[in-house]
Amino acid sequence: MMPFDRSFRLAAALAAALGLASVASAGPPLICHPFVTDAGAPLLPWAEGRGWRLPDASYDVSGLVADTLELLSPSAPILARMENMRRATIYAEADPNVAGALLHAVLERTETAPLDSRAAALEWFDLGYLVETYRQLGVVYEYDMLPGRERFVSLVPAELAQLDGYELVQKALALAPEAEAELQYASSLMTRQPLTDVHRTRAAAAAAPDSLVALNLAR
Repeated sequence: MMPFDRSFRLAAALAAALGLASVASAGPPLICHPFVTDAGAPLLPWAEGRGWRLPDASYDVSGLVADTLELLSPSAPILARMENMRRATIYAEADPNVAGALLHAVLERTETAPLDSRAAALEWFDLGYLVETYRQLGVVYEYDMLPGRERFVSLVPAELAQLDGYELVQKALALAPEAEAELQYASSLMTRQPLTDVHRTRAAAAAAPDSLVALNLAR
């Protein structure tokens, strides 16, 4: 089994092969759909407006690694982590070297003993989620969702190509069952059918009716 066979990249390819436009036209969900977060959650700078790709033109991408690691603190909510990694990936598009440095830095955090199982879960989650977000950005270019842009070079360094983000997020789920709603929701965004619906159903069952997870599921 290929390590990425559950990824959105394969889902989009399958949809194209079957002549189903809905997956590709909707856009890769880890990239093309901004997440609703707590109003006070710290996030990477972003421009005002509607749309999925609104990086702040004044932001210095050379600081992306340090800024993102600071935002991925043990206390950061999972939905805020998801939005920050979405934004970080869009910024990293401008410099594959920065993208590689960020993914390596997130990987290195998993190599030291964390304070507790939840901290460990978040580190594995960040690694799995970031690598799959990188891959989904590639889908944007594979299906020409940004007309006029040059062809894309993968943000995942060759030496980390074996990382299976979905499996890492499942590892996080096993370590932090109290975060089931958020982690099941995240899992649903990096899988293909019928697994997508399995994770969405579990997320909906675990989420409080008025929670941010429920709101994001509805959107």
